[in-house]
Amino acid sequence: MDRYISDTETDDQEQPLLLSRQDDKVEKAPACCSSRYGLSLLSCYGFFVAYALRVNLSVAMVDMLNNTDASGNTSKSICPAHSSPARPIYNHTASVYDWDSETQGWILGSFFYGYILTQIPGGYLARKYGAKWLLGLGILGTVVFTLLTPVAADMGAGYLIAVRVLEGIGEGVTFPAMHAMWAFWAPPMERSRLLTIAYTGAQLGTVVALPLSAQICFYLDWTWVFYIFGIVGIVWFILWALLVSNTPSTHPRITEQERLYITSSLNKELTLSGDHIPWGSILTSMPLWAIVVAHFSYNWTFYTLLTLLPTYMSDVLGFSIKENGALSALPYIGCGLLAVLGGQLADYLRENCFYRTVVVRKAFSLVGMIGPAVFIVAAGYTGCNYILAVAFLSISSSLGGIVASGFNINHLDIAPSYAGILLGITNSFATIPGMVGPVIARALTKNNTIEEWQTVFYISAGINLFGAVFYTVFGQGVVQPWAVHNPHSHGN
Repeated sequence: MDRYISDTETDDQEQPLLLSRQDDKVEKAPACCSSRYGLSLLSCYGFFVAYALRVNLSVAMVDMLNNTDASGNTSKSICPAHSSPARPIYNHTASVYDWDSETQGWILGSFFYGYILTQIPGGYLARKYGAKWLLGLGILGTVVFTLLTPVAADMGAGYLIAVRVLEGIGEGVTFPAMHAMWAFWAPPMERSRLLTIAYTGAQLGTVVALPLSAQICFYLDWTWVFYIFGIVGIVWFILWALLVSNTPSTHPRITEQERLYITSSLNKELTLSGDHIPWGSILTSMPLWAIVVAHFSYNWTFYTLLTLLPTYMSDVLGFSIKENGALSALPYIGCGLLAVLGGQLADYLRENCFYRTVVVRKAFSLVGMIGPAVFIVAAGYTGCNYILAVAFLSISSSLGGIVASGFNINHLDIAPSYAGILLGITNSFATIPGMVGPVIARALTKNNTIEEWQTVFYISAGINLFGAVFYTVFGQGVVQPWAVHNPHSHGN
């Protein structure tokens, strides 16, 4: 592994070592009660809200359709329905709709049509005007349209689709804006910890929203799913507006010690002079396109399960709405755990075992993409053995968490100075599966037969395998010549 360190660039492992030698005169600010960790926790809360608002419709949709009986079990499931407690009578006050499978697919996928529009603009606007209000108002907009969801559904499927598109537009700025904010707030030696805390909110939002939405549907009705999570989002926005600042220099409550610690450590960060962005070199970079293909392929399976797993649980396996949400959340618990553990293992292999960066990235991507492909296909052949089906689907999604240390962070390996822009590009392409995946899946499962769902799982697995192979062939772990003035090895 290359150990060379220049004055303008450092390997992402060597940088902390360099800073530790140069920061002897700057006392490290305590983490407890600090502004930077406060930002991380509020960011975690924000991503919790963002993902809860994104996935709650997946569960509510089961109860919005006119295909359930009074006990809460689906009346049209392929497998025998599972017994469950009688549904409270007042649960039937909400409207139900006669949407066919294709309409359901468009409704579930419509969020991503708005989401894709604000990926790259979100990074640009955050850089120019500041990330605080862009991120805050983006999620607030999503909250407002979430509260309008029941009204839009009553007006018709087209209005609901429009509301979901607007929600996606608001939420699309979240990740680019968050990256822009951390550029000012995260000391290099604490970046992994701070960002891990912040982005864990996405997994928490999914894990909590799926079962809680099911409970809300069961004891109240589906409209309250949107009202309750909307209120939670408003509380977050108030805290965000009052407690967060764009930079340490503008924060009114930060200690001078912490302000000096953050600003001095970031002064040593790798930067390129000027505002020039080499768009031509970026868009013709094969290592970038390797990430694009891998990200697109992985998200096809991820979004298929994210949006349609509750429907599969209901229409095929026969789970009630009360059971549905809890079981649908299981895969994301495992995904979050393996993402965290995989990150620890990846760093250990690079730092202690001296594995090259590209080897670690490709190995983790292969496991995190081939593993899910195998188990999602296997789930289609479990028939009505719901225990095995849930187990295989959970293993499939859990193994997908390993890519968090694979292609998912390869942007920083090949172009650290432009990682935010690269993320916006790859995430734009990776949003397409969320737009078309549910539509195609529902079009293929009009009769909700096991054979139709096997086709859906085969398509997801095939796309995953293609992405894994493409990334293995063309992925790299070195800083690209267009990304630096003097290119050097980045752990090969």
